[in-house]
Amino acid sequence: MPAPRLRIRAIELYERPVRFVKPFRFGAVTVEAAPQSFVRAQVSVEGRGEAWGATAEMMMPKWFDKRPDQSPADTVEGLRRSLRSARDGYLADDRLDTAFGHAAAFTPTEVPKLAAAYGPAQIDKAVLDGLLRVLGANVFDGLRANLVGLDARLTPDLAGVDLDAFLAGLEPLPVVELRHTVGLLDSPESLRALLARSSLRWFKIKLGGDVAADIDRLTGIAAVLDAAVPGYRATLDGNEQYADADHVAELLERLEHGPALAGLRRALVHIEQPITRDAALARPLGALAERVPFIIDESDDDYDAFPRARAMGYRGVSSKACKGLYKAILNRARCTVWGAPHTLSAEDLTCQAGLSVQQDTALVALLGLSHAERNGHQYGGGFGTAAEGDAFLAAHPGFYIRDPDGSVRLATENGRLSTAPLSAPGFARAAEPAWDSLLPIHSTPVQPA
Repeated sequence: MPAPRLRIRAIELYERPVRFVKPFRFGAVTVEAAPQSFVRAQVSVEGRGEAWGATAEMMMPKWFDKRPDQSPADTVEGLRRSLRSARDGYLADDRLDTAFGHAAAFTPTEVPKLAAAYGPAQIDKAVLDGLLRVLGANVFDGLRANLVGLDARLTPDLAGVDLDAFLAGLEPLPVVELRHTVGLLDSPESLRALLARSSLRWFKIKLGGDVAADIDRLTGIAAVLDAAVPGYRATLDGNEQYADADHVAELLERLEHGPALAGLRRALVHIEQPITRDAALARPLGALAERVPFIIDESDDDYDAFPRARAMGYRGVSSKACKGLYKAILNRARCTVWGAPHTLSAEDLTCQAGLSVQQDTALVALLGLSHAERNGHQYGGGFGTAAEGDAFLAAHPGFYIRDPDGSVRLATENGRLSTAPLSAPGFARAAEPAWDSLLPIHSTPVQPA
């Protein structure tokens, strides 16, 4: 059955300031607050009706755009420009087309490319939500049936692959394990305290780009994990802080030959984007790629990024709904076609309670990724209003819990998230944000409160 066609009738853009509970440092940036964007899209599905879809995503400063001449506020405003540009472009396209057809027809023009992709990625999620709500389908069934019309027009290397069969063969996971991020400001003592009250098995450790300092810090963290979590698994995230492969090789040499790091080396699954995006795909990793799998994240700025990275020796790429759900699905198809050791890894620390964490977790589960970076709930303040938290708790029981103080938060105590509460019609949501509490995204910057 062909995928239904639709028109996008309206797109609304909003934001909410999020003050972090504690500061978070990644790379060279420490963040204490950031706005979260919210997108509504009204879709009219041919012969079926209309509905509003919605999504949300953090606008993290200095991640999508790390150019040194751009301030944190400049980079957030760049994401707003990306949203506005995508809204205007999608609304200018009045054709009847599939959800993926509308996505494929829009070419971002903002710079850098990773920031330019932010706006269309959010609109695509909201359009998918609206489509599924019209059809009464949940995201797992809807994507497995290819109701979006996904094809290989943006990924010619997949020409000839039966994407319908690939999608139909996906088996959504009933649970996704949490991979806890140990930030650059997190001490071994704070990690030990967390492990005393939380059941965690997967960890992601941030690197700072100074080999000696990173090794010293990893040694302290490894001592805690070795003692507290037998059989733990870990990934390392360089956040583009290493200049080149030789610099990374020095880190790996110290990691492989430090007796106190033997447990961490055995636990290491992959290293994520250690080299700056401008240099990461400029030359092959060489022998370094044979020592441990490397994946790209910030270099994943277009549909051809993964094949280019593969040619340089990288063996994986991150899945993040904020970078594009269709790109993540097609990269998962590439992993199936190419076979082991190629992999897709679920990475996103900043997903906040509500639409963002629900939709990204549903995508992760659909793609069969058993663990995902998840501790935005430990940095953000949860829902924007008490009534909003109550609504999401009632609509998604088991995904959230109520704390003794009355606040609503993710149900993370057992170290995993159940995906059954995300199976309502639509893109993993059965509740509405408090739209009247949000700020419209205007043409001038709106600073976090």
